[in-house]
Amino acid sequence: MREIDISTVTEAVQRLCLEANYVAAPDVRKAFELAAEREVSPLGKQVLTQLLENMRVAEVERVPMCQDTGTVVIFADIGQDLHFSGGLFSDAVNEGVRRAYTGGYLRSSIVDRPVGKRTNTRDNTPAVLHLHLVDGDQLTMTMLAKGGGAENMSQMRMLTPGDGLDGVLNFVVETVERAGPNACPPVIVGVGIGGTFDSVGTLAKQALTREIGSEHDDPQIQEIEGELIQRINNLGIGPHGFGGRITALAVHVEIAPTHIASLPVAVNLQCGPAARLRRVTI
Repeated sequence: MREIDISTVTEAVQRLCLEANYVAAPDVRKAFELAAEREVSPLGKQVLTQLLENMRVAEVERVPMCQDTGTVVIFADIGQDLHFSGGLFSDAVNEGVRRAYTGGYLRSSIVDRPVGKRTNTRDNTPAVLHLHLVDGDQLTMTMLAKGGGAENMSQMRMLTPGDGLDGVLNFVVETVERAGPNACPPVIVGVGIGGTFDSVGTLAKQALTREIGSEHDDPQIQEIEGELIQRINNLGIGPHGFGGRITALAVHVEIAPTHIASLPVAVNLQCGPAARLRRVTI
């Protein structure tokens, strides 16, 4: 049994939040550079060039890439042979978020009630935690700072098996088309297929934690991802909705077993210009 003090978790979360908001990840930067080369629309190419400059300034000046510094979402893979000492894991995570968002001058965007007074918690807590027990004695945390614009454009639908693959594809494309410029394209499209009503949304969000453009292990899912990004980029929405060929940087699909009567599908959109993702193993 390995033991770590809970303060280690707090310090790690603080670093993840700051770096994610200040510095574009290598796969994000590369995806934008490739998109700027491929975009045929002069205005779209100009937008992508400006977004790359925004990434550069944010990194050099240590300021947020976007004023919406997001809801902190953390997927934590916890080894079953790991023990935390000194407090609760969830408290340690929220303390890390608190330190980053107050000390790093990041916008606090969380309100304590969805309806009613909607009082800002003033430190961007609480984070959204997804905990998974795994083999071993290590902790891996994958952190997303999820902006409100793209999140608001995400959708979930309970299809029936009779809708089949065509129904899934049409729903995904319709969701991106309906979002238009409101999700800050070029977007990353996370798609969850299967599971249940409550789990398919998490599956779609987890799809966003893959490296941009990485291929799924399953060849059939690779084909679905390829068809979806082609259809989405044929919509003509383009960077920030000004028109063009690059509406999505990537489409990532994840699947899960489901009930014989069900075909749940969720689409979780991620703003490409502020695709803030970091991962650490302790």
